[in-house]
Amino acid sequence: MQNITEFHGSAGNFEGTKVALVVADFNSIITSALQKGAVETLLKHGVKSSDIAVFHVPGSFEIPVTVGRVLEKGGVDGVLTLGAVIRGETAHFEYVAGPVASAIMNLSVKYNKPVIFGVLTTDTVEQAMNRAGLKSGNKGSEAASALLEVLSVFRLAGI
Repeated sequence: MQNITEFHGSAGNFEGTKVALVVADFNSIITSALQKGAVETLLKHGVKSSDIAVFHVPGSFEIPVTVGRVLEKGGVDGVLTLGAVIRGETAHFEYVAGPVASAIMNLSVKYNKPVIFGVLTTDTVEQAMNRAGLKSGNKGSEAASALLEVLSVFRLAGI
């Protein structure tokens, strides 16, 4: 156990890091708060505003294809996905939440780039609002922190 090398992401200056955000406009009161939290966190850690590109799509279902096009084009170190899928009275939630999560994970693996899942999947609008910073914390900010942590591990390990 003495010769184990471990890499932990750390805070640092991420100047030069290029990040794409793919943001669903459906439930925009929630997703705009997530976007605000994500951008604030990125800027706080040295990512320049000119190195952040935001792609707005109609809803969470359109996030994966947009992420795929962004990664295919290249030029970004990682992607944040931000959306809000709220359970309602129909099966819509089941048709969107799981497939979107699966597609986002598959794109991350396919393109060998971190694609962070910041799509809220909640039972109520109130739960979504709370996770977007209404009560405490902002999942958009947390998603941005997760992206920077993964990128930090990659850099520290030279991978």
